[in-house]
Amino acid sequence: MAELTHFDASGRAHMVDVGDKPATKRRAVAEGSIAMQPATLELIRRGGHEKGDVLGIARIAAIMASKKTADLIPLCHPLPLTRAEVTFEATENRIRCQATVETTAPTGVEMEALTAVQIGLLTIYDMCKAVDRGMTITDVRLLEKSGGRSGHWRRECANPESP
Repeated sequence: MAELTHFDASGRAHMVDVGDKPATKRRAVAEGSIAMQPATLELIRRGGHEKGDVLGIARIAAIMASKKTADLIPLCHPLPLTRAEVTFEATENRIRCQATVETTAPTGVEMEALTAVQIGLLTIYDMCKAVDRGMTITDVRLLEKSGGRSGHWRRECANPESP
């Protein structure tokens, strides 16, 4: 098993030095979902929410969050993102959020993709909590990453119930 990289030889937290690593094209895809009452989802679909376009606002929030990840996660490197795309897919009582984030840098963008998903889903919750406080955010996870020394990785299992 690989060692944790955010600790020095004495066990103290530190920011990993990526200064000698080459800048390569890196990409990460993450997803998560928010479960809600069917009536809440219908309100979002109809565009009948008094606060505005819920998914449009959540998409902007998610993209903005991907760009601010280093301000939110201690020891995370600030990265110049070259792409941040966020999509939403609605089913009968759930909205799935997927974020794809890319950069050309010496470290990966997994945290940026995961942060985008979390903030997108939290924005939906915030905008709809007045009508449905029982919404549940679930299954936030990395689906795929590419680039860098560790190369390409893809989640083998598509079942949200599996790790």
